[in-house]
Amino acid sequence: MNDKIINNLSNSLNVPEKSIKSTLKLLEEGNTIPFIARYRKEVTGNLDEVQIRQIEVEYTYGVNLNKRKEEVKKLIEEKGLLNDDLIKKIDACEKLVEIEDIYRPFKEKKKTKATEAINNGLEPLAKMLMSFNINGSIKNVAQKFVNGKVKSVDEALEGAKYIIAEYISDNSYYRKFIRNITFQKGELVSKKKKDSVDENKTYEIYYDFKENIKWIKMYRVLAINRGESEGVLSVSISAPKEEIINFLEEKIIKDKNKVEITTLIKEAILDSYKRLIAPSIERDIRSELKEKAEDVAINNFSDNLEHLLMQPPIKDKCVLGFDPAYRTGCKLAVLDKTGKVLDIAVIYPHEPKNEVEKSKKIMLDLIDKYNIDIIAIGNGTASRESESFVAEVIKESKRKVEYIIVSEAGASVYSASPLAIEEFPNLHVEERSAISIGRRLEDPLSELVKIDPESIGVGLYQHDVADKKLKESLNFVVEKVVNSVGVNLNTASPSILKYISGLTKSAINKIIAYRESMGSFKNREELLKKKIINAKTYEQAIGFLRINNGDNLLDITSIHPESYDATLKLLKHLNIDLSLIGTEEIKKALEGIDIAKISQMLDISTYTLEDIISSLISPTRDPRDELPKPILKSDVLHIEDLRKGMELEGTVRNVVDFGAFIDIGIKNDGLVHISKMSDKYIKHPSEILSVGDIIKVYVLDINLEKGKVSLSLKNN
Repeated sequence: MNDKIINNLSNSLNVPEKSIKSTLKLLEEGNTIPFIARYRKEVTGNLDEVQIRQIEVEYTYGVNLNKRKEEVKKLIEEKGLLNDDLIKKIDACEKLVEIEDIYRPFKEKKKTKATEAINNGLEPLAKMLMSFNINGSIKNVAQKFVNGKVKSVDEALEGAKYIIAEYISDNSYYRKFIRNITFQKGELVSKKKKDSVDENKTYEIYYDFKENIKWIKMYRVLAINRGESEGVLSVSISAPKEEIINFLEEKIIKDKNKVEITTLIKEAILDSYKRLIAPSIERDIRSELKEKAEDVAINNFSDNLEHLLMQPPIKDKCVLGFDPAYRTGCKLAVLDKTGKVLDIAVIYPHEPKNEVEKSKKIMLDLIDKYNIDIIAIGNGTASRESESFVAEVIKESKRKVEYIIVSEAGASVYSASPLAIEEFPNLHVEERSAISIGRRLEDPLSELVKIDPESIGVGLYQHDVADKKLKESLNFVVEKVVNSVGVNLNTASPSILKYISGLTKSAINKIIAYRESMGSFKNREELLKKKIINAKTYEQAIGFLRINNGDNLLDITSIHPESYDATLKLLKHLNIDLSLIGTEEIKKALEGIDIAKISQMLDISTYTLEDIISSLISPTRDPRDELPKPILKSDVLHIEDLRKGMELEGTVRNVVDFGAFIDIGIKNDGLVHISKMSDKYIKHPSEILSVGDIIKVYVLDINLEKGKVSLSLKNN
């Protein structure tokens, strides 16, 4: 391990060096992040999954940075040009771009105007001019360099200027200054390209746009980049050119009294900046902006995804999944309380068939036959017309039925996937979609893990970011949530098992095969005894795999088997039978115990003891149960019903850089702009809102023509 990198990480992340070293050692030993975060708190100092991943990512970057430093030193040394000053400068670099700036003068260059001039023997002339070591006319000195390759004095001086321009461009100190001042004072500028087509005026606000690079919002960077890639916008960086040129002249011109040389050097400086430095710095800055914007977008997407996956399941309710459509009909799927498909139907309540009464009868019969509690309506095509129809059906129902609009983002992706075909081989795509919509309400996590995270639709500009980086971030989020919730070993699908800490595809196949042949696992230990997984995989995964109605009551909890002995000793010490876990009696017995004293007695950490106590009190605790339940409705709301100042209850559907989209029960989600969220300054809407939050909002403005509603969290 590199102590210097660890020290830098400790300072930047505000985490003790000891915790970082311990975490890195655990990762090196093949432990997964969920396992470390949950079962090795005493080793890491109670770091969470995000901190552990950050340590892993940033330490790797530090190692790669050091590796590049050593490579560059070696390459320069091979040329016989490495010295103590260069070593010091390279070692001080904190970014890869800084290392490359230092290495630039030593790189083997392709054919350039400067290399051609050097080949023509003009480098001594360039050095004389740069040092201002010429008295008298520079033309007289240049005359000495006229030969077969250099035809004239003017050509000699021109070649010398090219060499000087490249010297200036290769100077790492100059480049660092120019990069910094451009970032601090420059502007990102976009213009509409002449004759470009933007039918929907998607990029209208960027037709004549400029904003300071330092302060520009990252979502704007992504929007501008997309507009450029679609051929609508031309994009450039406007730098403080005069200030940069003045800086270079101040540093390079040694004797302003030598007017001839000064004039030539000024021309070389201007050429160096315009032809070599500015385009390169612009590429660097735009690349940095793109990377920052991607990180912001990915973090935003990941945060939204986590909150979406943590939506509480609707338990013990019979659900009717409703996939709306016009011509092809609305597909219905009846699901029992466990998500099992009981019936499939299709109705045509909309254009062109308009079989309203027939469709009502089919739905009412299904409601009566299967005791439907909730109707989950997909939010795609014909959603709001279907909502109105469902509201009418509910009025005629003999039992209490409610409905909810469910996001069907990615449902079509799942419905046509090999997984869906394998699960429901005899059903049509739309019928599978209706099942998915219903199951998303009953257990969002179990259903959404079947879909590629990037298809779930809770991000912004997700198609404009690095695919690999996005996938890694979203998969980390899904893994974090799945392991936080845990799964039932006997019922979990392969789709959710693949996110369990340490489980491989081979191990999952063996688990499924064992369940199919033996019916179910009776205890966690069977996974080892039957050689379904090896000891290391068992250690990593078993705490997140639960068994209901098994041989061992502790298997239903998140207590790791490595702590079973300590748990039983604790119960014996308190004189409590294991059968009482989850009861008021055990809760009272565990309240107020001396954690420090008992942990010492059991020879376990206080973190482990606290987790054991929590599991004994709530053995089947699901963190999702503590979150607000979705809003269920029985009647419909139209945009025409809204009035300015009206108070509404809504569900946060998406949180983006500039605000949040709220489902208030009308056709389109309303928007709360970031400026309407708080009287205090906030950097990002996620400081106030998360996907799935149930909130009160106030109608700020209604645009009937566009079907848009502006909302506010402030009632003023």
